[in-house]
Amino acid sequence: MIAPSPTTEQIYPILYSFRRCPYAMRARLAIAVSGLSVALREIELSNKPEAMLAISPKGTVPVLLLPNGQVIDQSLDIMLWALALHDPQDWLDQSPEDAKRLIEWNDGDFKYSLDRYKYADRYPEQTPADYRQQGEVFLAALETRLQRTRFLCGDSFSLADAAILPFIRQFAAVDNTWFAGSPYPALQHCLDNFLASNLFAAVMRKYPPWKADDPLVLFGNEAGLVPIK
Repeated sequence: MIAPSPTTEQIYPILYSFRRCPYAMRARLAIAVSGLSVALREIELSNKPEAMLAISPKGTVPVLLLPNGQVIDQSLDIMLWALALHDPQDWLDQSPEDAKRLIEWNDGDFKYSLDRYKYADRYPEQTPADYRQQGEVFLAALETRLQRTRFLCGDSFSLADAAILPFIRQFAAVDNTWFAGSPYPALQHCLDNFLASNLFAAVMRKYPPWKADDPLVLFGNEAGLVPIK
């Protein structure tokens, strides 16, 4: 999608984001690790700014507006945009076809089960335990991988980890006690390692909701980010 020509004041790409959304989170992860800088506009889902809706009427985050007017409003596309420009930790080099398949599974069947597990009262056709068991098919597949390699697509943190772990975090948070006792120790360790990283801390800083007259808030170009081990 191409937006109307941006104003001359727009030097940086503009990122509309929401801190807790896993899609927005994974976009911020890639931007942060790439070393790029964007103008961050944190939104409230209950009060979406007209400036965002004007360029992306679907109204979901993340949305990235480039200085040339191009709009990228799919989280994975934003990740690939950032990493194509600069990929200092070689996230794109770890089994790209394998990563693609895993991310498609995450974004398809697993996300479907996750939504029903998290909001089971909206989907009374089955019990929360039923939805959790459906999601566990994916968890079990990730566990098998992580029993063999340190990360999802090899021995270094990469695109697949960044794209998927925000959703595993959300799944675990539905019932932390259950997840802590679940038969997925390697996945638990991988998630804990991710949540303890300075990369995760960098992308989860709190920002007030953006207003049209607010000063520029830059996100990215983080100093001191080290690869997750």
